[in-house]
Amino acid sequence: MGVRLMVVDDHRLLAEALASALKLRGHRVLAAAAPTSGAAELVVSRAPEVCLFGTASPAAPGVFDPITRIGQERPQVAVVVLGPVPSPRGIAAAFAAGAAGYVRHDERIEGVERAMLKARAGESAIAPQLLRGAFAELLNPAAQPDDEGRRLLRMLTPREAEVLVRVAEGEGTRLIAAGMDIAPSTARTHVQRVLMKLGVGSRLEAAALAARTGLLERAAANGGASPGSYAPEGTQRGTQPGPYVPGQRG
Repeated sequence: MGVRLMVVDDHRLLAEALASALKLRGHRVLAAAAPTSGAAELVVSRAPEVCLFGTASPAAPGVFDPITRIGQERPQVAVVVLGPVPSPRGIAAAFAAGAAGYVRHDERIEGVERAMLKARAGESAIAPQLLRGAFAELLNPAAQPDDEGRRLLRMLTPREAEVLVRVAEGEGTRLIAAGMDIAPSTARTHVQRVLMKLGVGSRLEAAALAARTGLLERAAANGGASPGSYAPEGTQRGTQPGPYVPGQRG
């Protein structure tokens, strides 16, 4: 017996394609809609047996709020989330919101259909390999951004860390050189070394990586990375330089 269902996804084309495939398999699709933020209103008004809820960001704050509302206003509706391979946080967030299942969005149509039938029957619908992966990550967590930022910072010299901060602030080679009182060619060399050590191909990628891993905050807060911690190039050995002021020579 076919399932009365709704398909919602932030990408309307995906919702309509999945709805068409399920219709061909004998299911009754009440609606195929986008975005998922409007799922609760549709479900409350149409009362399907199952709602397929597609999302590309299962760990994003508030993404499963519509599922919570569906559970409050239409508790008889089983919601199955279709999403990417999630972090344990994404799976936990889906089930905590009241989802009855989680299926990878690259699953075959037969797998989606099985999940729908299990959810309608009141069972949890999630592939064992997804659960294994989630529990494996919980037991052996990957490095958190803060840990990764610390690791990357150790790869940079204090001067390279300052260069990274300046790159992230949008300074070009001449501004970096003027601010650090070094030659443009030296600034360019520092930038290239930073890119090489971080394993990125552009300044934009370096800035994005630094922001994502927490490296930028660590570099900016690191005493050795602040402009005041450097003596201008050319200071004689054995002398005790005074405080360095960016842009000031001598």
